[in-house]
Amino acid sequence: MGGYKNLLIYRLARTIFDFNFIFIERWIDKKGRTYDQMYQAARSGKQNIAEGSKEISSSSELLLNSVSRSSYTELIEDYEDFLRQRKLPVWKKEDPRVLRIRTFQEKTDKDTNLTDLASWTQLDLNIPENFANMMICLCYKQGYLIDQFLRSKQEKFVKEGGFRENLFRKRREFQKRLIK
Repeated sequence: MGGYKNLLIYRLARTIFDFNFIFIERWIDKKGRTYDQMYQAARSGKQNIAEGSKEISSSSELLLNSVSRSSYTELIEDYEDFLRQRKLPVWKKEDPRVLRIRTFQEKTDKDTNLTDLASWTQLDLNIPENFANMMICLCYKQGYLIDQFLRSKQEKFVKEGGFRENLFRKRREFQKRLIK
């Protein structure tokens, strides 16, 4: 396994995608639009990271990762709506359960599963409040990580230029060598 699949943002995206599927299968009406929207948002978050990693153009890579970032914001809204509509609390960021979830690390050598996360967080994930709040925490964590990733890519672009810029530079160097 190499390339983008080793990126923490991809590993967490895969974890969110898998757990989101379990959540929507358990607690969201399969015939409703929310089911499809939540599935597509989680899928978009993961797939845009993969697609962006294969882009030659820096601007396209940044755009796709930005779309991924937006997908996690959409998922947060869906989970908060789920909790609000059922009069369940959204945990505060200082809540010990939130702090525990935020310290969880996705593994590189195997898929993270609910048993790993339930054990780590000491949460009963058969309770919708716990599961939805865990997903909100994971999506916020992913948003933070993608923001850092985007900042790093932007700094690299500023220092090194983009694909077209570098291609044009190489073309000019080639032309100069021909003239000599």
